[in-house]
This record gives sequence, C-alpha cells and structure tokens, in this order.
Amino acid sequence: MTARQIRRAQERREKKLARRAETQPSVSEAQLQANRANAQLSSGPKTEAGKAKSSLTAVKTGLTGQTVLLPDDDVAAYSALIAAFAAEWQPQTDQERRLVQSLADTEWRLLRIPALEAGIYAIGRIEAVEQFPAEEDQAVRRSLIDAHVFLGYRRQLNNLSIQENRLRRQREKDTAMLRELQRDRLARIAADESAKIKQSTPVQPVPNGFEFSTYPKFEEEYFGSGAANPGCSRLSGGSWAGIQPAAGS
Repeated sequence: MTARQIRRAQERREKKLARRAETQPSVSEAQLQANRANAQLSSGPKTEAGKAKSSLTAVKTGLTGQTVLLPDDDVAAYSALIAAFAAEWQPQTDQERRLVQSLADTEWRLLRIPALEAGIYAIGRIEAVEQFPAEEDQAVRRSLIDAHVFLGYRRQLNNLSIQENRLRRQREKDTAMLRELQRDRLARIAADESAKIKQSTPVQPVPNGFEFSTYPKFEEEYFGSGAANPGCSRLSGGSWAGIQPAAGS
C-alpha cells in the first residue's frame, strides 16, 4: 500500500469508530452497579461433579495451538522424549531439527489423548454413580454407566478422536518430509565425496594391446640380415630401402 492509501484507511477507521461511539447508548452508573451485582449471583457449579465437569471445559487440552506443555506436565519426561527423537533421527540442519521437534511435540500430544479420555470417563462415572440402581449385575451396570457417559460426553470424545487423527496425519507428513531431506543430504554428500576421489586419483594409461619392439629386434624379426634380404639396403641415417619381408615371415 502507498502512503496515501494508508492515510485514507486510517481516516476511514477513525470515522467508523466515531460513528460507533455516537450510536452506542450510554450506560448509567446505576446500571453498571446492577450488572456487577447480577454477575455475582452466578458463581458456577456447586457440586463436586459439576465442578469437575466445568474444569474439563476450562483447562486446555494442549492438543492444538502453540502450547505443548501443560502446567502439570512432566518437563523431564518431555525433554527425554525430545532427546530420544534427536538420537533416532540425528538431524544435521535447522530444517531437520525443526521437523524432529515437531515429531516429538506431536508424539507428546498423542500420548496425552488416552489420559484425557480416561479423565472424561472418570468424571462421567462420578456423575452417573447413582444411575441404574435396579440393575443387580454389576458388570452390566458398569457397561450401562459407560454407555451413559459416552452419550453425555459424545462431543468431547469425538473431538479427541478428530484431534488424534489430525495429529497422526501431521506425524506422517513430518516423517516423510524429514526422510526426504535426509535422503537428499546424504546423496549430496556421496556425490561430493565421489567428486573428490575422482579429482585426487591420477589418470592411469590404458593398455592398447600392442607390443612395441626395439629397433634392432625389429630388424632381426621382420627384415632379417642383409644376406637374407638381398633386396634391402640400409640408407644413411639407419632407414631401409627396397624393404622386403624376410623369408618365412
């Protein structure tokens, strides 16, 4: 945006806020005091079961967002998990280290889901402890109570299932990306090492399959002596004239 566009946007924002302030009804001091008094009447649930249910919705699950560790989480166990992932993957670049951290965080969140699910059922069983009193078979009664809890907390349990599937997909995506990065890095290292070896190795001559003889041997094998080759005569400088093959060659 240009400076002129920014200035006009600021002016429009100021005019909008001014119009909103003009149309908003003013609240008297008496009305404010009445609102405060009404707010004090709602103090939340009174029973232990109601408080437990309310606390479930108030506390963050830690399955989404930037926060990984909850106030009651074991910091030492979390650090040990990160160290185990780092030892397994041996990241060498910043991008690899970020992916390893993401994998550890995802695993930590996945490990939290069973505890959250167990907590939901524990709260539901406390609330439904008086349910189905006519059922004499305790095993059947526990099954009925669990079904009652599931129906009462279906939304929360389904949300846990959705978050678990999302986290598993994220883990698969990060794992695939990390493997590709490390495969490419190792391929580059191998190519660099191969290039260094080629540069440091001297070039060896390749044999061509021919054997070269000395000049006297050449004379003896292919031309023989002057007596055996009367048509041959040595010229000045050691060359031959009227070269004819020796008999039997």
